[in-house]
Amino acid sequence: MTWFAFRLGPASFGIFDTFADEQGRTDHLNGRIAAALGDSVALLATAPTIDQIDILAATPL
Repeated sequence: MTWFAFRLGPASFGIFDTFADEQGRTDHLNGRIAAALGDSVALLATAPTIDQIDILAATPL
């Protein structure tokens, strides 16, 4: 897994995770990190959204 944190605006942020396979993504979304985020939702201005996308192509750095 790799992940990236990014800023969309003055008070808007995102996290982008990548996984080796669908099982890794499923395990992550059902694991302790997702549970901790759900427990912390009261600290956020709005509830987080989770969009699942599929990477079609990538190049190494």
